[in-house]
Amino acid sequence: MCKILKISQTFLCVFLFIFTLSVSGQEGFYFKNTKHNKEKISFQLINNLIVIPLKVNGVKLSFILDTGSDKTILFKISETDSIGLKNPKQVKLRGLGIGEPVDALISQNNKIEIDKIKSNNQTVFVILKDFFGLSSKMGTTIHGIMGYSFFKDFIVNINYKKRVIKLYDREAFTRKKCRKCEEIPLRFYRRKPYLRSKIQLDTIGNTLTDLKLLIDTGGSDAIWLFEGTHKDIVTPKNHFDDILGEGLSGTILGKRSRVERFKLGGFEIKKPTVSFLDSTTTHIARNFKLRNGSIGGDLLKRFEIWLDYKGKSITLKKSGSFKTSFNYNMSGIDIVYDGNRLVKERIKQIGKTNYGQETNDKNSIFLETRYSFKFKPSLKINTIVPNSPADKAGLKVNDVLLSLNNKPIYEYKLEEIIYKLREKENKKIKLKVLREGKELNFKFLLEKKI
Repeated sequence: MCKILKISQTFLCVFLFIFTLSVSGQEGFYFKNTKHNKEKISFQLINNLIVIPLKVNGVKLSFILDTGSDKTILFKISETDSIGLKNPKQVKLRGLGIGEPVDALISQNNKIEIDKIKSNNQTVFVILKDFFGLSSKMGTTIHGIMGYSFFKDFIVNINYKKRVIKLYDREAFTRKKCRKCEEIPLRFYRRKPYLRSKIQLDTIGNTLTDLKLLIDTGGSDAIWLFEGTHKDIVTPKNHFDDILGEGLSGTILGKRSRVERFKLGGFEIKKPTVSFLDSTTTHIARNFKLRNGSIGGDLLKRFEIWLDYKGKSITLKKSGSFKTSFNYNMSGIDIVYDGNRLVKERIKQIGKTNYGQETNDKNSIFLETRYSFKFKPSLKINTIVPNSPADKAGLKVNDVLLSLNNKPIYEYKLEEIIYKLREKENKKIKLKVLREGKELNFKFLLEKKI
């Protein structure tokens, strides 16, 4: 039975892979101009995930930046014909989910460029099938992910608020004094960064449990915890079952809840949402046996971050969104991009007609209405949670969205729609949809489960 994929959490740890083949050798990035010692890269933030532009063998692509991955992975296979991958060999990849390993290719010595930095010897894994439909879920074309190789050669500053990444040469970098910043040590396992933190899981008392968590910019949720990895890590009574996302090896199952507080160094976060993974997914994810879970984009975006892989540290500074409440999709619908559809648009034009040319130039103003037809992005309902607000209102899978709260759906970005479905409890949602050639209207209120 197909359950809902919460759209804001669809991509949680999609990219945490366990590989059947290890790759050795250096894959270093460097500044194209030896006189440069820093670089600035603008990025998109979609569903709490960082999307950067880059070139693979000269072809422009969009990749997700993922500290939770130790490899560079291409999964939009339709683009690879023009990329010219070198000496590809077939391998098997396994990732999170309940399915089997999948076929992939490995190609070495590829050139990757990101603005003014480049590498001439990158190893790229290519998934032979788009298992995730990731581009449709994010509303923009996503070709792959990049992890360890991007971070290892620089000090990397991520400013979520400004949507900017700055890369610094380690030898030339001088850290400014920052009384509000805190540096936290990192531990690495299989080229992935882990840190220590504390969490209060009980609602009564004040007990804090020590955790070892993966830093995962490729996860859109706030916190994941693995039951059974610590005696205190037990799903709270107030929770609900859900599909947390889609992994390389299939569906990622678990439970969603909320905890009292979370401590990261000296920073204390109040009542974050937490997802608890099922035992099967936990077993696959715990290649590092001391790991208790991960922290993802919904928590990380509340800080400005400096990552220093060689120095084994992360530095955090609170951003303006630090105290923003943690929410999740409260509608019960998962919305995905569905190509383009022809839309009739109304155009109003103001014109002038001249009268009395022989005597006085007097103008008469008139209003003219015309129509144009343009192709616009189309969105549809992918799945619906049984007994959710949207389900009770009568919405169905494959309904094509026409408007949200009286505004044409093509005037929204997908992440704006996601935000509205998470915004606050009891918020009224009005949807107009197209179903079997008929336009239908629906209303419902967002409903909190935890």
